[in-house]
Amino acid sequence: MPVKIRLQRHGKKGKPFYWIVAADSRAKRDGKYLEKLGTYNPNVNPAEINLDVDGAVKWLHNGAQPTDTARAILSYKGVLLKKHLAGGVKKGAFTEEQAEEKFNAWLEEKAKAIEGKRDKLSDAKSKADAEALAAEKAVNEQRIADATPEVEEEEVAEEVEATTQEAAKEEE
Repeated sequence: MPVKIRLQRHGKKGKPFYWIVAADSRAKRDGKYLEKLGTYNPNVNPAEINLDVDGAVKWLHNGAQPTDTARAILSYKGVLLKKHLAGGVKKGAFTEEQAEEKFNAWLEEKAKAIEGKRDKLSDAKSKADAEALAAEKAVNEQRIADATPEVEEEEVAEEVEATTQEAAKEEE
């Protein structure tokens, strides 16, 4: 039975949410699956991926073929690296502890990169919010400035009328 690691779509229209599953390649896209390996939510930035790494490696060792998108997700989470390291252990290139050490070092580096992206996005968002606030303050100040001269002109006009009326009374 040919097995594929692929995405199974869930969620509503315009808001996709995927399960990462190992399924018979002849099954429908959203049909029966052999094992649920994780989830993928592309609606947030950065995308949220929860994955059973060991389960995915097990299916890859058993001959499951990932689809293109699933391969990208597996690579992003380090499943393909772990499979590669397991092959090196099997050949005797290094020990299981060394492989686990390399994988954990890679995971830490990846976590730093993801955290850097989150920081960059939050900084950009806060900067955009600050710029929007400054622009809104400028617009409000302009509105106040536009409204204030009209009031002053009315006051000046009333003062002129009052002085002219006083002058007229003095002439009488």
